[in-house]
Amino acid sequence: MQAPRIASRLRGLALTELPPPYLAPSLHRSVTLSPVQSSSFSSTSPVGGRNPRRDRSKNRGVSAIHRTGPRYPLVASRWPLPKPVSPEALQRRETNPNHGLWAFFPPTRESLPLPEYDNAHGRSWGIQELRERSWEDLHALWHVCVRERNRIMTSDLERTRVRAGYGDYESQERDKVIKSTMKNMKHVLRERWYAYEDATRLYESGYRPENFYGFEVEEPELKEPEVEAEAKQAEVKEAGAQ
Repeated sequence: MQAPRIASRLRGLALTELPPPYLAPSLHRSVTLSPVQSSSFSSTSPVGGRNPRRDRSKNRGVSAIHRTGPRYPLVASRWPLPKPVSPEALQRRETNPNHGLWAFFPPTRESLPLPEYDNAHGRSWGIQELRERSWEDLHALWHVCVRERNRIMTSDLERTRVRAGYGDYESQERDKVIKSTMKNMKHVLRERWYAYEDATRLYESGYRPENFYGFEVEEPELKEPEVEAEAKQAEVKEAGAQ
């Protein structure tokens, strides 16, 4: 009973003038009574009722590990749970060995090719080589390059997912060669487009190339029906002139 009174009187003194806390703990402020009510250790509300030990949690005892379900039936309880089927009991499906999706994988049909496969490639196509190719050849070569780049991107994604740590340099070098070929193809197609525009412009201006290189052009021999048709046309012209 005397501790709060003494503490109120000695509150004005400095902490250095008070005895240490282990000798007079009641004189320190940390031990004095506080008007603020402190909360208990547990934040849950006290369970009321006659039996305080009664557990009112509805999910108590529900465990997926011990396979214990809820205490009351659910709507899903009307139907039986599906049972897993073993892979041996599944029906085998026939796959097409020439399916188009296999183009996204190397010839070994592995998700992650070896660096030796990516490193085994040649040089890119030159501009002069592509100029000698037809439109069908360039079209086919372009789709081959697109398919190969898709295959490289698929392998890079799988390599990043599994964190393989190898093969990045080889795939990047192979991709550079393919992009160089596609760049040269665009250059050749751009040249052909400019040539087509120039030829169209000259034709619309009235230019007609006649024996541009000076070669002797042999007139084709006319067959008998064509000779008779030309004779009739000549007779019609003479009659019109008279």
